[in-house]
Amino acid sequence: MYRGRFAPSPTGPLHFGSLIAATASYLDAKANNGKWLVRMEDLDPPRDPPGTASNILKTLEAFGLEWDEPVIYQSQRAPAYEQALYKLDNYTYRCTCSRKEIADSALQGIEGAIYPGTCRHGQNNSLQGAWRLRTDLQEIVFDDLIQGPQSQVLERDIGDFVLKRADQFYSYQLAVAVDDAFQNITHVIRGADLLASTPRQIYLQRLLGLPTPHYAHLPVVVNAQGEKLSKQTLAAALDTSNTVQLICRALSLLGQHPPALLLNSSVNEVWQWAIAHWKLSAIPRVSQLPQDARD
Repeated sequence: MYRGRFAPSPTGPLHFGSLIAATASYLDAKANNGKWLVRMEDLDPPRDPPGTASNILKTLEAFGLEWDEPVIYQSQRAPAYEQALYKLDNYTYRCTCSRKEIADSALQGIEGAIYPGTCRHGQNNSLQGAWRLRTDLQEIVFDDLIQGPQSQVLERDIGDFVLKRADQFYSYQLAVAVDDAFQNITHVIRGADLLASTPRQIYLQRLLGLPTPHYAHLPVVVNAQGEKLSKQTLAAALDTSNTVQLICRALSLLGQHPPALLLNSSVNEVWQWAIAHWKLSAIPRVSQLPQDARD
């Protein structure tokens, strides 16, 4: 059975970019007679304002987005991540390098400075620092359902990456690989800003013997300055008094062409139309979309 999910980080309220991701993941699950789950990626609780997670759930409910199973919180999943880290013992090592030391590296990859491997060969016997995962030169290839064929060589393009930080918080990469398997997720529909991280998750899945879901990366909605909508770029919180219009706008940006008559419908009627007419193949095959784009 198809099992999809929406996994927001509760660092701030949901904005229009969040609605795009929630809408696409929800519709692809429901159009395939599947389950749609919600996961709170609250891996770093000090960064999450109190009440934000509950506010996100209330916003989803206001937009008629109903999840099919209990919400799980990554802040409560530390034992599972620690178990996965233990299984990766032969591939990990301690790293005490500072951010400045890494930033000063001449090695540059697709996401900035690549860790130069200072602690990689076992000279570091510290019981402190971060845990890094040793990468290799094997090409990781996958076919994204929206963006098309993708490939990456982790050692060359990303470098050895962190699984557990020095402050004892687990990394997104480890948590998402473990939790997608735990929730039996078959399809991951999310923003294209996470496209480059997918090979790291596939690499972890292979090392841990976990299944690899199908991936589809949506165009990221950007503001007039070309910045991704986020808390950092002061994206406005979703207006729960304007749900039908916002859902229809999201559908338009996703290439679904909702008829104008839907603007006079109820939220449930909009979702019924959208499920019946959903086409993943209609989503624009680009990495970014202006918030004011016209369909």
